[in-house]
Amino acid sequence: MTTTTDNHQLQPEPTELLLSMLNLEDLAPNGHDDALYSAESLTQETPRIFGGQVLAQSIIAASRTVEESRSLHSLHGYFLRPGAVADPLTYGVQKLNDARSFSARRVHGYQHEEPIFSCIMSFQEPARGFEHSATMPSDVPEPESLPTAADLIGKVPHPMAQAVAFTRPFDIRHITPALYTQTDQNHRATNMVWLKTTSALPDNPVVHQAALAYASDYTVMEPILRAHGKFWLQPGIKFASLDHSMWFHRQARADEWLLYVQESPTAQDARGLSTGRLFTRDGVHVATVTQEAMLRFPEFK
Repeated sequence: MTTTTDNHQLQPEPTELLLSMLNLEDLAPNGHDDALYSAESLTQETPRIFGGQVLAQSIIAASRTVEESRSLHSLHGYFLRPGAVADPLTYGVQKLNDARSFSARRVHGYQHEEPIFSCIMSFQEPARGFEHSATMPSDVPEPESLPTAADLIGKVPHPMAQAVAFTRPFDIRHITPALYTQTDQNHRATNMVWLKTTSALPDNPVVHQAALAYASDYTVMEPILRAHGKFWLQPGIKFASLDHSMWFHRQARADEWLLYVQESPTAQDARGLSTGRLFTRDGVHVATVTQEAMLRFPEFK
């Protein structure tokens, strides 16, 4: 399947590229890792690998070493070095523990035999217990009523704007004002978007978890930018994800609309912390995210 736009003729459908990126190839174990996989990078707005990509691919790699009855419920990862889209990428999985109800795995992403990402994940058998959850914000506009990225920046003659508008595998629609090319004058340390993949995904819960992890890295820095009157295409801005944690509370489909509610409780020392909660359209709290990021601006040189 291909898509066609005014500026992008016969481009592969972005969700197909996402699925291809999640299709890891088995390699022979190297003696250090219990399982080893090779992977391809999904071309994004910059030559560097998108943080969400290594999160998603690490989930696929670790899940292949765990019993199918056990589902990923948490991950905690560190981005150690910038990854290059053009360079080979491998993932090594170490089996840390397989207990009665839980399994733990360590995943490293490598380029040129150097780790660029390190993550620990925990998987659990289904269990019964008490339940409660956060409440989804009320009076949120429907996603169909909001502009797409292509509507907002599709005609902006900047390579990053064009990539965001036309090549991302997720349709992201801002409820709070988008920060692509201009600031939000309200300077609130909050952010809300609807998101889903641009087309359907297979009925595989692991693929949906990987896709959600991928998307969770897109806008999580925006509460920090918004609080200080900044925007993505501002000249001189430098940013990078430092770490990322995610808890999967309940199953959800990444190809159906999800509300991503984000805030930043603190920023200091050129670092900012953001948290996020993901809700289904009918208000089910399905995942929670935290991330610390480095953000540097020209006025602090």
